[in-house]
Amino acid sequence: MSAKNILPQSRVSEPNSTFRTPERTTAPSRSSARSGMATEHIGHVSFRDHNDDVEDRQDVTMVIPSVNERLGHLRPSRELLEYYRKKIAEFDGEHEDMLNRLEQYKMTYEQQHKLEWELRQREEEIAELQKALSDMQVYLFQERDHVLRLFAENDRLKIQELEDRKRIQHLLSLSSPSGPEVTYFHKEPSTRAIVTQKHPQKRHPHAEGEKLGLKAEVPSRPQNNRTRRNAQHRVTANTKVQQRPASAKPKAVHPDSDQQQAEPESLLLQIEALQSQMKEQAELSREQTEALLEDRRVRMEEMQTVIERDRSKIHSLNEKLHRTQQMLYDSTKDYLELKYEGRSQERVWMAEKDRLLQELDRCKEQLDVSKDDVLIISDHALEERQTQNLEIESLENQLQQAQKLADMYREQVIGLEDELARIRERDDVSKDAYKDKTEKLAKRLHLMNQRYEAMEKRRNLEIEGFKNDTRILRNRLKDVEKQLYKVTVGVGEDGDMFMLHNIHQTAKRSKKMQSELHQLKALIYGMETDLRNL
Repeated sequence: MSAKNILPQSRVSEPNSTFRTPERTTAPSRSSARSGMATEHIGHVSFRDHNDDVEDRQDVTMVIPSVNERLGHLRPSRELLEYYRKKIAEFDGEHEDMLNRLEQYKMTYEQQHKLEWELRQREEEIAELQKALSDMQVYLFQERDHVLRLFAENDRLKIQELEDRKRIQHLLSLSSPSGPEVTYFHKEPSTRAIVTQKHPQKRHPHAEGEKLGLKAEVPSRPQNNRTRRNAQHRVTANTKVQQRPASAKPKAVHPDSDQQQAEPESLLLQIEALQSQMKEQAELSREQTEALLEDRRVRMEEMQTVIERDRSKIHSLNEKLHRTQQMLYDSTKDYLELKYEGRSQERVWMAEKDRLLQELDRCKEQLDVSKDDVLIISDHALEERQTQNLEIESLENQLQQAQKLADMYREQVIGLEDELARIRERDDVSKDAYKDKTEKLAKRLHLMNQRYEAMEKRRNLEIEGFKNDTRILRNRLKDVEKQLYKVTVGVGEDGDMFMLHNIHQTAKRSKKMQSELHQLKALIYGMETDLRNL
């Protein structure tokens, strides 16, 4: 390459080297100190003293031999300078892009920590709601047990009241007996057709209805065969007694008197048996409730222990994750700062290289002489030519060192590009992973919100159902009280059988209510199981 070819290239590349440098050309103190070691001896090259120049060049080669060797293999050109300027601009853009990505990453994981914290708060609220629901169920069991005890006490008081009223009626009938009446009782109905006669009903002046000023209204019900037969035989006996002469003495035959006396005793025994069964059932249900409460307490303690252990573990893991992310952020930031310092140092070296190339072009321009000038050479010109040759040799050595440095920087740039590609790949992988994790957390949060709303709705429905059940039970209790009151008020001649019939109906209703309570209890147990599975 001749001096004439180098000269226009240097003139064209000179403004580019002065005006196309990036804005941030000032490197930190460390980069300036490092670059000073490579440019200190080059800047002190003097064109006046050849011996000093040679000694300085020897010092440079002794201090940093590897840099000089690489600098010697360089082949500077305008395309190479343009390439490095483009690479520096690309590196600056990538640096800004990486900083922006780091800031976005920091915002992302801060938002992730916030979402995880809110999720833990929601889980704690759900656990508290589950605990409150179980407490409410326990209170409901206790209230139902109390209602059962009230039912039993109410039945006992009603039966006692009925017995007292019977005693009062019996005493009143003994104190003021009615007219002569003979009643015949048969175990089997007669084969003859009997025509019943209607007589006005005789009431005692001190009967219970007149005494209390109330009219006994007995609800219409189908009478059994035994009661109908007794009434028919009673009417037949009355007609026969009226047809007898007055001198005849009435003879009363009571074949069922022992049975009538035995029926109250059997009824009392049945009532006592039912009461004992109810007591045993209440005791059994109370024991079951106590066992369930004890089991629930143990389970709650175990669950609380597990929750505390998991909570401490989650807290420690979150702290570790936060520290790791902060360390990653700091290390990446330090790496980018060091990378930027290396690039700024590279820009300083490129500026120094441009300056050296310009000096080399000027020297070659000065050495461009024609053949005629070579033939006419004086002694002074010969000495000057020798001096210039020595300077050219020194400049060539410096150019070789610059080429070696350029090769070294090229290798560093290639290594940095590979490292940048690895960092980009790692960033893409981490970005995809955090994106998937964020989507999973969002889906989980949406699912937990749906479950929370469903549990709240279910809890409201269960509370409303429990209230309706309590209201229905109270209405049934009032109906039973009304029926018992009607039974006690409207007891007539066949009061024993009607009372027995009502007792049977009450027992059936109590069994039905008991079965409904068992079904409700099973439903509540199933709901508890579902809540535990949630």
